[in-house]
Amino acid sequence: MADDYLVRIGKLIRDARQHRGWTQSQLAEALGTSQSAVNRIERGNQNISLEMIARIGEALDSEIVSLGYAGPMHLRVVGGRRLSGAIDVKTSKNACVALLCASLLNKGRTVLRRVARIEEVYRLLEVLNSIGVRTRWINDGVDLEIVPPAELDLAAIDADAARRTRSIIMFLGPLLHRMDRFKLPYAGGCDLGTRTIEPHMIALRRFGLDIAATEGQYHAVVDRAVSPDRPIVLTERGDTVTENALLAAARHDGITVIRNASSNYMVQDLCFFLEALGVKVDGIGTTTLTVHGVPTIDVDVDYSPSEDPVEAMSLVAAAVVTESELTVRRVPIEFLEIELAVLEEMGLDHDRTPEYFADNGRTRLVDLTVRPSKLEAPIDKIHPMPFPGLNIDNVPFFAAIAAVAQGKTLIHDWVYDNRAIYLTDLNRLGGRLQLLDPHRVLVEGPTRWRAAEMMCPPALRPAVVVLLAMMAAEGTSVLRNVYVINRGYEDLAERLNSIGAQIEIFRDI
Repeated sequence: MADDYLVRIGKLIRDARQHRGWTQSQLAEALGTSQSAVNRIERGNQNISLEMIARIGEALDSEIVSLGYAGPMHLRVVGGRRLSGAIDVKTSKNACVALLCASLLNKGRTVLRRVARIEEVYRLLEVLNSIGVRTRWINDGVDLEIVPPAELDLAAIDADAARRTRSIIMFLGPLLHRMDRFKLPYAGGCDLGTRTIEPHMIALRRFGLDIAATEGQYHAVVDRAVSPDRPIVLTERGDTVTENALLAAARHDGITVIRNASSNYMVQDLCFFLEALGVKVDGIGTTTLTVHGVPTIDVDVDYSPSEDPVEAMSLVAAAVVTESELTVRRVPIEFLEIELAVLEEMGLDHDRTPEYFADNGRTRLVDLTVRPSKLEAPIDKIHPMPFPGLNIDNVPFFAAIAAVAQGKTLIHDWVYDNRAIYLTDLNRLGGRLQLLDPHRVLVEGPTRWRAAEMMCPPALRPAVVVLLAMMAAEGTSVLRNVYVINRGYEDLAERLNSIGAQIEIFRDI
Protein backbone atom coordinates (compact mmCIF):
# COMPACT_ATOMS: atom_id res chain seq x y z
CA MET A 1 0.00 0.00 0.00
CA ALA A 2 1.20 3.53 -0.72
CA ASP A 3 1.94 5.66 2.31
CA ASP A 4 -0.82 8.16 1.50
CA TYR A 5 -3.32 5.29 1.29
CA LEU A 6 -2.28 4.07 4.74
CA VAL A 7 -2.74 7.58 6.13
CA ARG A 8 -6.18 7.81 4.53
CA ILE A 9 -7.23 4.44 5.96
CA GLY A 10 -5.84 5.49 9.36
CA LYS A 11 -7.93 8.66 9.39
CA LEU A 12 -11.06 6.70 8.45
CA ILE A 13 -10.43 4.29 11.32
CA ARG A 14 -9.76 7.12 13.78
CA ASP A 15 -12.96 8.95 12.73
CA ALA A 16 -15.03 5.77 13.04
CA ARG A 17 -13.53 5.00 16.47
CA GLN A 18 -14.22 8.51 17.76
CA HIS A 19 -17.75 8.40 16.36
CA ARG A 20 -18.31 5.19 18.33
CA GLY A 21 -16.95 6.94 21.43
CA TRP A 22 -14.13 4.43 21.93
CA THR A 23 -10.56 4.98 23.06
CA GLN A 24 -7.64 3.41 21.21
CA SER A 25 -7.33 0.96 24.11
CA GLN A 26 -10.96 -0.15 23.74
CA LEU A 27 -10.51 -0.79 20.03
CA ALA A 28 -7.25 -2.65 20.72
CA GLU A 29 -9.03 -4.88 23.24
CA ALA A 30 -11.79 -5.68 20.72
CA LEU A 31 -9.17 -6.60 18.12
CA GLY A 32 -6.93 -8.53 20.50
CA THR A 33 -3.97 -6.24 19.82
CA SER A 34 -2.11 -3.43 21.60
CA GLN A 35 -3.00 0.25 21.96
CA SER A 36 0.33 1.15 20.37
CA ALA A 37 -0.58 -0.92 17.28
CA VAL A 38 -3.89 0.91 16.94
CA ASN A 39 -2.03 4.20 17.33
CA ARG A 40 0.35 3.24 14.50
CA ILE A 41 -2.56 2.18 12.29
CA GLU A 42 -4.38 5.48 12.83
CA ARG A 43 -1.26 7.46 12.05
CA GLY A 44 -0.72 5.52 8.81
CA ASN A 45 2.53 4.00 10.11
CA GLN A 46 1.39 0.37 10.09
CA ASN A 47 0.83 -1.97 7.14
CA ILE A 48 -2.71 -3.28 7.40
CA SER A 49 -4.35 -6.21 5.61
CA LEU A 50 -7.83 -6.27 4.13
CA GLU A 51 -8.73 -8.87 6.76
CA MET A 52 -7.73 -6.46 9.54
CA ILE A 53 -9.72 -3.64 7.88
CA ALA A 54 -12.76 -5.91 7.83
CA ARG A 55 -12.23 -6.84 11.52
CA ILE A 56 -11.99 -3.18 12.47
CA GLY A 57 -15.13 -2.39 10.49
CA GLU A 58 -17.01 -5.17 12.27
CA ALA A 59 -15.77 -4.02 15.70
CA LEU A 60 -16.75 -0.42 15.07
CA ASP A 61 -19.93 -1.24 13.13
CA SER A 62 -18.64 1.12 10.46
CA GLU A 63 -19.42 0.74 6.77
CA ILE A 64 -16.72 3.28 5.97
CA VAL A 65 -13.93 1.17 7.38
CA SER A 66 -15.27 -2.17 6.16
CA LEU A 67 -15.28 -0.85 2.61
CA GLY A 68 -11.86 0.76 2.84
CA TYR A 69 -12.14 4.16 1.18
CA ALA A 70 -15.81 4.70 0.40
CA GLY A 71 -17.20 7.60 -1.54
CA PRO A 72 -19.19 10.45 -0.02
CA MET A 73 -22.44 9.92 1.86
CA HIS A 74 -25.75 10.40 0.03
CA LEU A 75 -29.42 10.43 1.05
CA ARG A 76 -32.30 8.72 -0.76
CA VAL A 77 -35.58 10.39 0.26
CA VAL A 78 -39.05 8.95 -0.28
CA GLY A 79 -41.18 12.07 -0.02
CA GLY A 80 -44.83 12.95 0.45
CA ARG A 81 -44.98 11.44 3.95
CA ARG A 82 -46.51 13.19 6.97
CA LEU A 83 -44.46 13.58 10.13
CA SER A 84 -45.97 12.91 13.55
CA GLY A 85 -45.10 12.50 17.21
CA ALA A 86 -42.41 14.44 19.05
CA ILE A 87 -38.69 15.12 18.67
CA ASP A 88 -36.15 16.71 21.03
CA VAL A 89 -33.84 19.52 19.96
CA LYS A 90 -30.15 18.66 20.34
CA THR A 91 -27.57 20.89 22.00
CA SER A 92 -26.27 23.87 20.10
CA LYS A 93 -23.62 23.21 17.43
CA ASN A 94 -22.27 26.75 17.67
CA ALA A 95 -22.20 26.74 21.46
CA CYS A 96 -20.39 23.39 21.56
CA VAL A 97 -17.62 24.48 19.18
CA ALA A 98 -17.14 27.72 21.13
CA LEU A 99 -16.88 25.78 24.39
CA LEU A 100 -14.32 23.39 22.88
CA CYS A 101 -12.19 26.41 22.01
CA ALA A 102 -12.82 27.92 25.44
CA SER A 103 -11.57 24.73 27.12
CA LEU A 104 -8.05 25.88 26.12
CA LEU A 105 -8.36 28.62 28.75
CA ASN A 106 -8.55 26.04 31.53
CA LYS A 107 -5.64 24.05 32.96
CA GLY A 108 -8.11 21.75 34.71
CA ARG A 109 -10.56 19.10 33.53
CA THR A 110 -13.57 20.23 31.53
CA VAL A 111 -16.69 18.07 31.10
CA LEU A 112 -19.30 19.18 28.56
CA ARG A 113 -22.68 17.46 28.76
CA ARG A 114 -24.67 16.17 25.76
CA VAL A 115 -22.19 17.49 23.21
CA ALA A 116 -23.41 17.51 19.62
CA ARG A 117 -21.91 14.48 17.78
CA ILE A 118 -21.36 16.32 14.50
CA GLU A 119 -18.54 16.63 11.98
CA GLU A 120 -17.68 20.18 13.10
CA VAL A 121 -17.08 18.89 16.62
CA TYR A 122 -15.08 15.91 15.34
CA ARG A 123 -12.80 18.19 13.30
CA LEU A 124 -12.13 20.37 16.35
CA LEU A 125 -11.43 17.29 18.46
CA GLU A 126 -8.93 16.14 15.85
CA VAL A 127 -7.21 19.51 16.08
CA LEU A 128 -7.21 19.49 19.89
CA ASN A 129 -5.91 15.91 20.03
CA SER A 130 -3.14 16.71 17.57
CA ILE A 131 -1.77 19.51 19.79
CA GLY A 132 -1.78 17.36 22.94
CA VAL A 133 -5.25 17.83 24.44
CA ARG A 134 -6.72 14.57 25.74
CA THR A 135 -10.42 14.11 24.96
CA ARG A 136 -12.72 11.15 25.49
CA TRP A 137 -16.42 10.46 25.27
CA ILE A 138 -17.85 9.34 28.61
CA ASN A 139 -21.22 8.18 29.96
CA ASP A 140 -21.99 5.97 26.94
CA GLY A 141 -20.66 8.55 24.52
CA VAL A 142 -23.06 11.30 25.61
CA ASP A 143 -20.66 13.65 27.40
CA LEU A 144 -17.17 14.84 26.55
CA GLU A 145 -14.16 15.08 28.87
CA ILE A 146 -11.31 17.45 27.97
CA VAL A 147 -7.93 17.49 29.73
CA PRO A 148 -5.24 19.88 28.41
CA PRO A 149 -1.50 19.19 28.52
CA ALA A 150 0.93 21.38 30.44
CA GLU A 151 2.23 22.62 27.08
CA LEU A 152 0.46 22.64 23.74
CA ASP A 153 2.33 21.24 20.72
CA LEU A 154 1.12 23.52 17.93
CA ALA A 155 3.86 22.26 15.61
CA ALA A 156 1.94 18.96 15.41
CA ILE A 157 -1.44 20.53 14.56
CA ASP A 158 -3.68 18.57 12.19
CA ALA A 159 -3.80 21.17 9.42
CA ASP A 160 -6.27 19.22 7.27
CA ALA A 161 -8.84 19.07 10.07
CA ALA A 162 -8.23 22.73 10.97
CA ARG A 163 -8.83 23.90 7.42
CA ARG A 164 -12.19 22.11 7.32
CA THR A 165 -13.66 24.27 10.09
CA ARG A 166 -13.99 28.01 10.44
CA SER A 167 -14.14 27.53 14.22
CA ILE A 168 -10.34 27.29 14.33
CA ILE A 169 -10.36 31.10 14.25
CA MET A 170 -11.56 30.99 17.89
CA PHE A 171 -8.25 29.45 18.97
CA LEU A 172 -6.70 32.92 18.66
CA GLY A 173 -8.28 34.33 21.84
CA PRO A 174 -7.17 31.51 24.18
CA LEU A 175 -3.76 30.92 22.56
CA LEU A 176 -2.56 34.51 22.91
CA HIS A 177 -2.40 33.88 26.67
CA ARG A 178 -0.43 30.63 26.32
CA MET A 179 2.39 31.48 23.90
CA ASP A 180 4.20 34.49 22.47
CA ARG A 181 4.36 33.14 18.90
CA PHE A 182 2.25 30.56 17.11
CA LYS A 183 0.82 29.56 13.73
CA LEU A 184 -2.66 28.39 12.75
CA PRO A 185 -3.97 27.17 9.37
CA TYR A 186 -6.46 29.36 7.51
CA ALA A 187 -10.06 28.95 8.66
CA GLY A 188 -12.42 27.01 6.40
CA GLY A 189 -16.03 25.86 6.78
CA CYS A 190 -19.08 26.53 4.61
CA ASP A 191 -18.75 28.13 1.19
CA LEU A 192 -20.57 31.38 1.93
CA GLY A 193 -18.43 33.82 0.01
CA THR A 194 -15.81 36.20 1.33
CA ARG A 195 -15.74 36.39 5.13
CA THR A 196 -12.93 38.59 6.37
CA ILE A 197 -11.27 38.00 9.74
CA GLU A 198 -10.41 41.70 10.07
CA PRO A 199 -13.07 42.33 12.78
CA HIS A 200 -11.34 39.62 14.85
CA MET A 201 -7.98 41.27 14.33
CA ILE A 202 -9.27 44.71 15.32
CA ALA A 203 -10.50 43.31 18.64
CA LEU A 204 -7.50 41.08 19.37
CA ARG A 205 -4.86 43.71 18.57
CA ARG A 206 -6.03 45.44 21.74
CA PHE A 207 -4.59 42.44 23.62
CA GLY A 208 -1.26 42.67 21.77
CA LEU A 209 -1.98 40.06 19.08
CA ASP A 210 -0.56 40.80 15.63
CA ILE A 211 -1.33 38.51 12.68
CA ALA A 212 0.43 38.09 9.35
CA ALA A 213 -1.34 35.79 6.87
CA THR A 214 1.06 34.01 4.51
CA GLU A 215 1.43 30.58 2.90
CA GLY A 216 -1.94 29.33 4.08
CA GLN A 217 -1.30 30.14 7.73
CA TYR A 218 -1.90 32.85 10.29
CA HIS A 219 1.43 33.82 11.88
CA ALA A 220 0.69 35.28 15.31
CA VAL A 221 2.97 37.36 17.55
CA VAL A 222 1.89 38.61 20.98
CA ASP A 223 3.21 41.82 22.57
CA ARG A 224 2.72 41.39 26.34
CA ALA A 225 3.11 45.14 26.91
CA VAL A 226 -0.17 45.86 25.12
CA SER A 227 -3.53 45.62 26.90
CA PRO A 228 -6.93 47.31 26.47
CA ASP A 229 -6.90 50.79 28.00
CA ARG A 230 -10.44 51.70 26.93
CA PRO A 231 -13.59 49.79 25.86
CA ILE A 232 -13.24 47.56 22.81
CA VAL A 233 -15.82 48.50 20.18
CA LEU A 234 -16.42 45.66 17.74
CA THR A 235 -16.72 46.83 14.13
CA GLU A 236 -19.06 43.91 13.44
CA ARG A 237 -21.65 42.55 15.86
CA GLY A 238 -20.66 39.03 14.89
CA ASP A 239 -20.99 35.93 17.04
CA THR A 240 -17.47 34.51 16.59
CA VAL A 241 -15.92 37.99 16.80
CA THR A 242 -17.62 38.53 20.16
CA GLU A 243 -16.58 35.06 21.32
CA ASN A 244 -12.94 35.66 20.38
CA ALA A 245 -12.94 38.94 22.29
CA LEU A 246 -14.49 37.18 25.30
CA LEU A 247 -11.89 34.40 25.15
CA ALA A 248 -9.08 36.96 25.06
CA ALA A 249 -10.60 39.00 27.90
CA ALA A 250 -11.23 35.95 30.13
CA ARG A 251 -7.55 35.60 31.10
CA HIS A 252 -6.62 39.26 30.79
CA ASP A 253 -5.64 40.53 34.23
CA GLY A 254 -8.13 43.35 34.54
CA ILE A 255 -11.54 44.53 33.42
CA THR A 256 -12.39 44.52 29.71
CA VAL A 257 -15.47 46.23 28.30
CA ILE A 258 -16.72 44.92 24.93
CA ARG A 259 -19.27 47.09 23.10
CA ASN A 260 -21.42 46.29 20.07
CA ALA A 261 -21.18 42.68 21.25
CA SER A 262 -23.44 39.94 19.93
CA SER A 263 -25.95 38.72 22.50
CA ASN A 264 -26.87 35.62 20.51
CA TYR A 265 -27.42 32.16 21.99
CA MET A 266 -23.88 30.77 21.57
CA VAL A 267 -22.37 33.95 23.07
CA GLN A 268 -24.63 33.64 26.11
CA ASP A 269 -23.66 29.98 26.54
CA LEU A 270 -19.98 30.95 26.37
CA CYS A 271 -20.55 33.63 29.03
CA PHE A 272 -22.26 31.11 31.30
CA PHE A 273 -19.31 28.74 30.82
CA LEU A 274 -16.79 31.49 31.60
CA GLU A 275 -18.67 32.18 34.82
CA ALA A 276 -18.32 28.50 35.69
CA LEU A 277 -14.55 28.97 35.20
CA GLY A 278 -14.59 31.84 37.70
CA VAL A 279 -14.66 34.73 35.21
CA LYS A 280 -17.31 37.30 36.08
CA VAL A 281 -19.22 38.65 33.05
CA ASP A 282 -21.66 41.55 33.43
CA GLY A 283 -24.27 42.40 30.81
CA ILE A 284 -25.00 38.88 29.48
CA GLY A 285 -27.78 39.16 26.90
CA THR A 286 -26.93 42.79 26.08
CA THR A 287 -24.59 44.44 23.58
CA THR A 288 -22.17 45.63 26.28
CA LEU A 289 -20.20 42.95 28.11
CA THR A 290 -17.88 43.68 31.04
CA VAL A 291 -15.38 40.89 31.67
CA HIS A 292 -13.48 40.60 34.95
CA GLY A 293 -10.52 38.54 33.77
CA VAL A 294 -8.64 35.89 35.73
CA PRO A 295 -4.94 35.46 34.75
CA THR A 296 -4.85 31.76 35.68
CA ILE A 297 -7.75 29.33 35.34
CA ASP A 298 -7.21 25.88 36.82
CA VAL A 299 -10.54 24.36 37.83
CA ASP A 300 -12.48 21.17 37.19
CA VAL A 301 -15.68 22.33 35.52
CA ASP A 302 -18.88 20.58 34.46
CA TYR A 303 -21.17 22.44 32.04
CA SER A 304 -24.28 21.70 29.98
CA PRO A 305 -24.63 23.72 26.76
CA SER A 306 -28.21 24.63 25.88
CA GLU A 307 -30.33 23.57 22.92
CA ASP A 308 -29.88 24.78 19.35
CA PRO A 309 -32.48 27.31 18.15
CA VAL A 310 -31.46 26.82 14.51
CA GLU A 311 -32.05 23.08 14.72
CA ALA A 312 -35.38 23.87 16.40
CA MET A 313 -36.27 26.14 13.48
CA SER A 314 -35.32 23.47 10.94
CA LEU A 315 -37.63 20.96 12.69
CA VAL A 316 -40.47 23.49 12.73
CA ALA A 317 -39.85 24.09 9.01
CA ALA A 318 -39.92 20.32 8.39
CA ALA A 319 -43.40 20.16 9.92
CA VAL A 320 -44.63 23.20 7.95
CA VAL A 321 -43.28 22.06 4.58
CA THR A 322 -44.65 18.50 4.94
CA GLU A 323 -48.00 19.78 6.30
CA SER A 324 -47.58 17.75 9.49
CA GLU A 325 -48.55 17.96 13.14
CA LEU A 326 -45.35 17.70 15.16
CA THR A 327 -44.20 18.54 18.66
CA VAL A 328 -40.68 19.96 18.87
CA ARG A 329 -39.45 19.65 22.45
CA ARG A 330 -36.79 21.69 24.30
CA VAL A 331 -37.02 24.75 22.05
CA PRO A 332 -34.93 27.75 23.30
CA ILE A 333 -37.82 30.18 22.92
CA GLU A 334 -35.89 33.40 23.58
CA PHE A 335 -34.01 32.84 20.32
CA LEU A 336 -37.05 31.96 18.17
CA GLU A 337 -39.61 34.57 19.23
CA ILE A 338 -39.21 36.76 16.12
CA GLU A 339 -39.39 33.75 13.79
CA LEU A 340 -42.58 32.53 15.49
CA ALA A 341 -44.08 36.03 15.36
CA VAL A 342 -43.49 36.09 11.58
CA LEU A 343 -44.98 32.60 11.21
CA GLU A 344 -48.03 33.63 13.24
CA GLU A 345 -48.59 36.55 10.84
CA MET A 346 -48.36 34.04 7.97
CA GLY A 347 -51.09 31.94 9.63
CA LEU A 348 -49.22 29.18 11.45
CA ASP A 349 -51.36 27.14 13.84
CA HIS A 350 -49.26 26.23 16.87
CA ASP A 351 -49.14 26.29 20.65
CA ARG A 352 -46.45 26.08 23.29
CA THR A 353 -46.05 24.85 26.86
CA PRO A 354 -45.07 27.05 29.80
CA GLU A 355 -41.38 27.87 29.94
CA TYR A 356 -38.85 25.74 31.82
CA PHE A 357 -35.06 25.91 32.18
CA ALA A 358 -32.40 24.12 30.18
CA ASP A 359 -29.79 22.03 31.99
CA ASN A 360 -27.54 25.09 32.29
CA GLY A 361 -30.19 26.64 34.54
CA ARG A 362 -30.27 29.84 32.48
CA THR A 363 -31.76 29.28 29.00
CA ARG A 364 -35.57 29.25 28.76
CA LEU A 365 -37.16 26.32 26.89
CA VAL A 366 -40.67 25.39 25.70
CA ASP A 367 -42.24 22.47 23.86
CA LEU A 368 -43.78 23.68 20.59
CA THR A 369 -46.57 21.89 18.69
CA VAL A 370 -47.04 22.82 15.02
CA ARG A 371 -50.15 21.87 13.02
CA PRO A 372 -50.96 21.91 9.28
CA SER A 373 -51.81 25.49 8.31
CA LYS A 374 -52.90 27.57 5.31
CA LEU A 375 -50.08 30.09 5.12
CA GLU A 376 -50.11 33.49 3.39
CA ALA A 377 -46.98 35.29 2.24
CA PRO A 378 -45.87 37.96 4.75
CA ILE A 379 -46.46 41.58 3.81
CA ASP A 380 -42.92 42.60 4.78
CA LYS A 381 -39.72 41.03 3.48
CA ILE A 382 -37.90 38.35 5.47
CA HIS A 383 -34.50 39.62 6.55
CA PRO A 384 -32.07 38.77 9.36
CA MET A 385 -30.77 41.05 12.08
CA PRO A 386 -28.37 40.51 14.99
CA PHE A 387 -30.11 39.07 18.04
CA PRO A 388 -32.82 39.78 19.11
CA GLY A 389 -33.77 39.99 15.42
CA LEU A 390 -34.57 37.08 13.14
CA ASN A 391 -31.57 34.75 13.30
CA ILE A 392 -29.21 34.93 10.31
CA ASP A 393 -29.02 31.12 10.11
CA ASN A 394 -32.81 30.77 10.13
CA VAL A 395 -33.38 32.86 6.99
CA PRO A 396 -32.93 29.93 4.53
CA PHE A 397 -35.73 27.95 6.19
CA PHE A 398 -38.15 30.71 5.27
CA ALA A 399 -37.42 29.99 1.61
CA ALA A 400 -39.01 26.54 1.98
CA ILE A 401 -41.80 27.88 4.20
CA ALA A 402 -42.56 30.73 1.78
CA ALA A 403 -42.68 28.21 -1.06
CA VAL A 404 -45.72 26.53 0.53
CA ALA A 405 -47.46 29.84 1.36
CA GLN A 406 -49.92 31.64 -0.93
CA GLY A 407 -48.35 34.66 -2.59
CA LYS A 408 -44.90 36.16 -3.10
CA THR A 409 -42.27 36.55 -0.37
CA LEU A 410 -39.10 38.63 -0.66
CA ILE A 411 -36.14 37.18 1.24
CA HIS A 412 -33.16 39.50 1.75
CA ASP A 413 -30.13 37.54 2.99
CA TRP A 414 -27.76 40.50 3.23
CA VAL A 415 -25.10 38.89 5.41
CA TYR A 416 -23.52 36.35 3.05
CA ASP A 417 -22.30 36.91 -0.47
CA ASN A 418 -23.94 33.92 -2.16
CA ARG A 419 -26.19 31.97 0.21
CA ALA A 420 -29.34 33.29 -1.50
CA ILE A 421 -28.05 31.82 -4.78
CA TYR A 422 -28.03 28.34 -3.25
CA LEU A 423 -31.69 28.71 -2.29
CA THR A 424 -32.61 28.68 -5.98
CA ASP A 425 -31.69 24.97 -5.93
CA LEU A 426 -35.30 24.57 -4.75
CA ASN A 427 -36.34 25.25 -8.35
CA ARG A 428 -35.00 21.79 -9.23
CA LEU A 429 -37.71 20.43 -6.91
CA GLY A 430 -40.57 22.46 -8.37
CA GLY A 431 -40.02 25.71 -6.51
CA ARG A 432 -40.54 29.13 -8.11
CA LEU A 433 -37.69 31.24 -6.79
CA GLN A 434 -36.39 34.24 -8.71
CA LEU A 435 -32.91 35.52 -7.86
CA LEU A 436 -33.03 39.32 -7.94
CA ASP A 437 -29.37 39.81 -6.98
CA PRO A 438 -26.78 37.83 -4.91
CA HIS A 439 -28.64 38.74 -1.71
CA ARG A 440 -32.34 38.82 -2.63
CA VAL A 441 -34.66 36.08 -3.81
CA LEU A 442 -38.38 36.27 -4.57
CA VAL A 443 -40.32 33.13 -3.63
CA GLU A 444 -43.76 32.41 -5.12
CA GLY A 445 -46.09 29.83 -3.65
CA PRO A 446 -47.79 27.53 -3.15
CA THR A 447 -45.46 24.92 -4.62
CA ARG A 448 -46.19 21.51 -6.02
CA TRP A 449 -42.94 19.80 -5.07
CA ARG A 450 -41.49 17.15 -7.37
CA ALA A 451 -38.75 14.59 -6.77
CA ALA A 452 -35.26 15.14 -8.20
CA GLU A 453 -31.67 13.96 -7.92
CA MET A 454 -29.14 16.69 -7.17
CA MET A 455 -25.88 17.60 -5.48
CA CYS A 456 -26.00 19.01 -1.97
CA PRO A 457 -25.41 22.79 -1.81
CA PRO A 458 -22.02 23.56 -0.17
CA ALA A 459 -23.63 25.61 2.62
CA LEU A 460 -25.21 23.98 5.68
CA ARG A 461 -28.64 25.64 5.99
CA PRO A 462 -29.51 25.70 2.25
CA ALA A 463 -28.54 22.01 2.15
CA VAL A 464 -31.06 21.20 4.90
CA VAL A 465 -33.70 23.32 3.15
CA VAL A 466 -33.28 21.17 0.01
CA LEU A 467 -33.65 18.02 2.15
CA LEU A 468 -36.89 19.34 3.67
CA ALA A 469 -38.31 20.05 0.21
CA MET A 470 -37.40 16.50 -0.86
CA MET A 471 -39.33 15.20 2.15
CA ALA A 472 -42.41 17.08 0.88
CA ALA A 473 -42.05 15.97 -2.76
CA GLU A 474 -43.98 12.90 -3.92
CA GLY A 475 -41.64 10.23 -5.23
CA THR A 476 -38.00 9.39 -4.56
CA SER A 477 -35.28 12.06 -4.50
CA VAL A 478 -31.53 11.72 -4.08
CA LEU A 479 -29.32 14.29 -2.36
CA ARG A 480 -25.65 13.61 -3.06
CA ASN A 481 -22.60 14.34 -0.90
CA VAL A 482 -24.21 15.49 2.36
CA TYR A 483 -21.02 16.02 4.40
CA VAL A 484 -22.01 19.65 4.94
CA ILE A 485 -25.24 18.56 6.68
CA ASN A 486 -23.26 16.26 8.97
CA ARG A 487 -21.13 19.26 9.94
CA GLY A 488 -24.09 20.77 11.75
CA TYR A 489 -26.64 18.03 12.52
CA GLU A 490 -26.33 14.82 14.53
CA ASP A 491 -27.95 11.77 12.92
CA LEU A 492 -30.48 14.01 11.15
CA ALA A 493 -31.76 11.35 8.74
CA GLU A 494 -32.30 8.78 11.51
CA ARG A 495 -34.03 11.32 13.73
CA LEU A 496 -36.35 12.46 10.94
CA ASN A 497 -37.12 8.81 10.22
CA SER A 498 -38.17 8.40 13.87
CA ILE A 499 -41.03 10.88 13.28
CA GLY A 500 -42.22 9.46 9.98
CA ALA A 501 -39.76 10.44 7.25
CA GLN A 502 -38.28 7.81 4.93
CA ILE A 503 -34.62 8.65 4.32
CA GLU A 504 -31.96 6.09 3.44
CA ILE A 505 -28.23 6.72 3.83
CA PHE A 506 -26.06 5.15 1.13
CA ARG A 507 -22.62 5.41 -0.45
CA ASP A 508 -21.13 4.73 -3.85
CA ILE A 509 -19.13 1.50 -3.81
